[in-house]
Amino acid sequence: MVGRDGRTISVLTVGAVTAALAALTPATAFAAGDPLQRYAQQELRWERCDAGRPEAFECAKVTVPLDYRDPAGRTIDIAVSRVKAGSAKQRHGVLLINPGGPGGPGLTMPVEMEPLLPAEVRERFDLIGFDPRGVGQSSPIGCDLTDDERSFQHPYSAGTFAQDVNRARTVADKCWAKAGDVLPHITTRNTARDMDVVRAALGERRISYFGHSYGTYLGAVYTQMFPQRSDRFVLDSAVDPALVWRGMLREGAAGAEPAFARWTEWAAARHATYGLGATAAEVRTTYWDLVAHADRTPVPTEAGTLDGDAIRSGYAAFVHVEAVTPWIVALKTAAAGGPAAPAVPEVVPTDNTVSAVWAVWCGDTRNWPRDPEQYRRDAIRDRARYPLAGDLGAGILPCAFWKSAPTEPATVVNNDVNALIVQNQWDPQTTLAMGQGMRRALHGARMVTVAGGEGHGVVVAGPSCADGSVTRYLTTGRLPAKDLTCGG
Repeated sequence: MVGRDGRTISVLTVGAVTAALAALTPATAFAAGDPLQRYAQQELRWERCDAGRPEAFECAKVTVPLDYRDPAGRTIDIAVSRVKAGSAKQRHGVLLINPGGPGGPGLTMPVEMEPLLPAEVRERFDLIGFDPRGVGQSSPIGCDLTDDERSFQHPYSAGTFAQDVNRARTVADKCWAKAGDVLPHITTRNTARDMDVVRAALGERRISYFGHSYGTYLGAVYTQMFPQRSDRFVLDSAVDPALVWRGMLREGAAGAEPAFARWTEWAAARHATYGLGATAAEVRTTYWDLVAHADRTPVPTEAGTLDGDAIRSGYAAFVHVEAVTPWIVALKTAAAGGPAAPAVPEVVPTDNTVSAVWAVWCGDTRNWPRDPEQYRRDAIRDRARYPLAGDLGAGILPCAFWKSAPTEPATVVNNDVNALIVQNQWDPQTTLAMGQGMRRALHGARMVTVAGGEGHGVVVAGPSCADGSVTRYLTTGRLPAKDLTCGG
């Protein structure tokens, strides 16, 4: 039979089994003699996170092995936080939260998610945040990258490809020179193992989980590795686990095309207001004429100039039709000699964040080609298929020059663990097709699609028609009877 810790035990009498189970404590997470048992027994020292946060927001450090193949060797600390459940009587357990990334710090997520969750959920769960290994306050890594080296999507052109190859090689070299002893261990599978040590150190037999974007993949990997320890998992804006990671970038470019087509139709229907064209074909021509003009004469903006490739790099904005259209109009006006257009909204990641991205992307899978010419061919082919962003998704990255192969194969997600996937129809980053891929991998899951939803995030973006399903699942454990589409 299978014991509470998920391991096979011998068949005993009913009385002996009952007595044995009664003797187990919540912190008994690993079998006797398991070298990880000492990590389950560590005592956490909770302190107020900082004076600027609510007093109920507490932080601690959980010690984990750097290399799980050598649990008695070098250790690192994982920074965790919590806001306790509002009701001791109704408390169900812990809800770990990951904001996405990879490379996204999650220590502040309990206070950021608390207002987004209804009272009945907050009463039942300790909200647990954590910075994944290598990120934020969890033994952070860095590569000393320049601003140019921190960017990772570059348009393909024959004249700049050698520069792109050199940039990718330089980033890989810098990362391995600075953090080569740690990089092989900054992987999704090891972060999932860290989550299980956190679970054990918290004295919980199982965890519930909320993950956004990359966090959906991390959650799915945890359910695959630790199915008996997985309780209620909500995956918001899901990654297709079959596509990690190069396939995800290329699929995102494919998903940009229908969003662009939808925008051209929307703008054409409002030609009297925006003047971009009376038909979708005319709007499309206006856009590509603007790109071609910017390639000849960069368009002035409030923060400098934009060439055509820089304009294309904002392709994810086309799902937000009402926001992107005035920007295109402003660029068109600036290109004709009018006032400078607003700058492209841009968030420059910290070196830590982007370094962690490379560590996870390059360390999770072996599907990165080593030959730069493969990237050249793919960029040319994908741009022909998906003119808006195909080459951006297929371009060469530092993973082509990573110094060592992953220490273990990527996780094949294929299980019957219950989970709830929520997905916007027009998500520009983890597309509907990616969410459907996650649904195929998690046979026991249900999926709620928000028709017409545009943002990258459902629960994290505020009220939506999916909220009722999320609340019901987290409070009762009951999934919808079938996949649903709501809104519209």
